[in-house]
Amino acid sequence: MDKKEIAHILEEMGTLLELQGANPFKSRAFHNAARALEGFTDDVAAAVESGAIRNVKGIGEGIARVITDLVKTGKSKDYAEVRKGIPDGVLGMLRIQGLGPKKIRVLFEKLKITSVDALESAAKAGKLAAVEGFGKKTEENILTGIQALRSRGDKSLFPVAQEAAARMLAVLQEEKGVIRSSVAGSLRRRKEVIGDIDLLVSAKQSARERIMDRFVSHPEVDRVIARGETKSTVALKQGINCDVRIVADDEFPFALNYFTGSKEHNVEMRTRANRLGLSLNEYALSPLEEKGKKKTKIPVVHSEEDLYQALGLAYIPPELREQTGEFEAAEKNKLPDLIEEKDLRGTLHCHSTYSDGLHTIEQMAEAARSYGWEYLGIADHSRSAGYAGGLTLESVERQVRQIDRINEQTKGFTLFKGTECDILPDGSLDWPEKTLTLFDYVVASVHSQFKMTEADMTKRIITALKHPRVTMLGHPTGRLLLSRDPYPVAMVQVIKAAADYGKAIEINAHPMRFDLDWRLCKYARELGVKIFINPDAHSIEGLRDTLYGVGIARKGWLTRLDVVNTWRTAEVRKYLNRTQK
Repeated sequence: MDKKEIAHILEEMGTLLELQGANPFKSRAFHNAARALEGFTDDVAAAVESGAIRNVKGIGEGIARVITDLVKTGKSKDYAEVRKGIPDGVLGMLRIQGLGPKKIRVLFEKLKITSVDALESAAKAGKLAAVEGFGKKTEENILTGIQALRSRGDKSLFPVAQEAAARMLAVLQEEKGVIRSSVAGSLRRRKEVIGDIDLLVSAKQSARERIMDRFVSHPEVDRVIARGETKSTVALKQGINCDVRIVADDEFPFALNYFTGSKEHNVEMRTRANRLGLSLNEYALSPLEEKGKKKTKIPVVHSEEDLYQALGLAYIPPELREQTGEFEAAEKNKLPDLIEEKDLRGTLHCHSTYSDGLHTIEQMAEAARSYGWEYLGIADHSRSAGYAGGLTLESVERQVRQIDRINEQTKGFTLFKGTECDILPDGSLDWPEKTLTLFDYVVASVHSQFKMTEADMTKRIITALKHPRVTMLGHPTGRLLLSRDPYPVAMVQVIKAAADYGKAIEINAHPMRFDLDWRLCKYARELGVKIFINPDAHSIEGLRDTLYGVGIARKGWLTRLDVVNTWRTAEVRKYLNRTQK
């Protein structure tokens, strides 16, 4: 097992112990060990082999044994023992917003509820309200959470689908006879959550059976749903379905375009082809049969670029294919020059061990330098965020001095001093004015009281944006994809306020957030609101989430000029100084 899989099992073991009512220190030890392993930068297998895994802070002897077993055999007796007696349905209940292990344990013990369906039935029958510690309001919230869970369906976060797709595609690309291959569907369009994985391969007829054999026998396949000559569907062990289609190479551009979607984009493509006397489907471009009319000459199409050109359009990148104005821009050759991963020069919303980060400032800076970045901003939590190790006034001063020392000793790289400052319920900031002057920038974020009315939450955020020292709004809607809905807020009003007050908004690139939503990025750009792509990184590995944020920025029609952390250090410093004078 790799590090991510092992950390997931340790996290699950901690949760299972909570469900069983075990000693809180024991369950917390597994949660802490999962975080420690996530932040471990050396090779886990090598550390197990040498015994160094036992020296990692936060990993005790017992947990080291679990890790060792998982690395060497893929199994753990300790995990199996903890897992015993907890039905799968009970773990499924943890996906309901606002329902934690303690409440689930009570429901399991008092009402013998072992699944989401059983919980829903009990709540509708009014049985939960009678249980001590619940009540009618909790019962209503649980029903709302179940409804939200069902609406999300069997979807996966983008990185889960992307990583699984890459592994499946890599195996297919090795197969003799494969000519071209690509990811398609919503994954290629970089949607924030993914339903199924779509893969497309072009190959000779003689190679198809062998390619399908390789696909359905992949180690990550849990079961084969359907097997055919040109299309097969499997369920992966990650819990996501994966389709592969095999086409002739001359069909590949048409199939790639069609199976990338979106449906609305495809409809417009076919409509435009018809206007030109052509018929477009997933396999070819052909003359439209019309009586009394001369057949239109078929353009030569070897690629998607050729296909768009044949329809009188500039090439439309997959991220923009959502029928949000891309055709009108493409026919006028006015599509934006979208931001690319290589454009990033740094990022500003990152955490260190001063609050709830896994790595020190020096470690985070060194990792940023290894990515070729020019700068990094450390923005640890403010004092009200006690749950996340919020800083004290004294620790702020200590951190500022440390960053100053590092900058004095470092050439060609800059650390910016920031804070992720809580927006309090009345819209005021968590730090006093004197403390705010110590920072180069301020990320203002909501971390509490999510159940305010839309009007009050909107007023709260806009009040914070008015503050002269606020640089940007952090994760503006507070959503956690597939887990927590956004709090009620009128984002159009918030974006207008950001434009009025000259403030930026971040795209929080953490895969569970992707917040600002891509649907609002284009509107922010139209109003001149600048964007930061920030990973909200709590570890070295978390810094790479900025690349996911680039995908969201591209979907939102953003260019390099719209995103501040593509700018050079001097330009960024000048921008930050606007709000810190």
